[in-house]
Amino acid sequence: MKLELKNIHKSYGNHHVLKGINLTVTGGRAMGLLGRNGSGKTTMIRGIMEVFNFDEGTVTHNVEANEIGYLPEERGVYPKSTLKEQMVYFAMLKGVPSKVAKERADYWLDRMELTPYANKKADSLSKGNQQKIQVAIALMHEPEVLILDEPFSGLDPVNSELLKTIVREQINQGKVVLFSSHQMASVEEFCDDIAILNAGEIVLSGDLRDIKANYPKERISFFADNLENLQTQLKMIPEIAIDHVNNESVTVKVVGLSDIFALAKDISNKLVDINGYRIVEPTLEEIFIEYGKDFN
Repeated sequence: MKLELKNIHKSYGNHHVLKGINLTVTGGRAMGLLGRNGSGKTTMIRGIMEVFNFDEGTVTHNVEANEIGYLPEERGVYPKSTLKEQMVYFAMLKGVPSKVAKERADYWLDRMELTPYANKKADSLSKGNQQKIQVAIALMHEPEVLILDEPFSGLDPVNSELLKTIVREQINQGKVVLFSSHQMASVEEFCDDIAILNAGEIVLSGDLRDIKANYPKERISFFADNLENLQTQLKMIPEIAIDHVNNESVTVKVVGLSDIFALAKDISNKLVDINGYRIVEPTLEEIFIEYGKDFN
């Protein structure tokens, strides 16, 4: 199962929002769709869901529009309807028979640990529990394509882990999962692939591990028993500057054009108190900041 976008364009009047988007999201892998506000993410998602037609290009996913599961960033539950009522209602809108919808509602209420609230109105729930219900609604019709916009927003760590477990189950079933978020730590933990949009164009995409492995490295963490002494010695080396210190290491940033691997080895050999070192990979947040900045 794949979701493929080829040469996608979309304009609103004179504003060219999407400019030749090419992207493939593979089933069984989570794709993180990243971009600053106004980069085109929402337009891209709405076009995939056929809220409107793209001006140019093709979208291929082998499912009907009503077979796509969507979790919007804005909470969309009906505040004065009970949880089970609206879960059944939304499932039936997607073609699920009433009896099956009620059975699935019971199942998802149990999975989301919300069975005691089945007959409570949505506005009586916390924001986190409302978010859990929205995820359940997105899954009630068992979609093959799942689009999640800020799925972990407003959740405590326990509920966040619960939802991550549920979404991982969907990924392991081979479904297409497109994950849009500004929470870089969640994307880094959760996604296999990423695509960064900037001003309507994809400026970076691919396997996240490969991107990080091939991204220029500029920091080294040195480990020692006496960190104060280590820090003093490292300050004497002109090719580096102290970046930060924690309870087990001193991390430095290479400020010149030195080969970071050769430099790390040379420093480690010269400073006898060092227990070891590690070349630090860039974080996704650092990569996003680099590719998300204004290039105009």
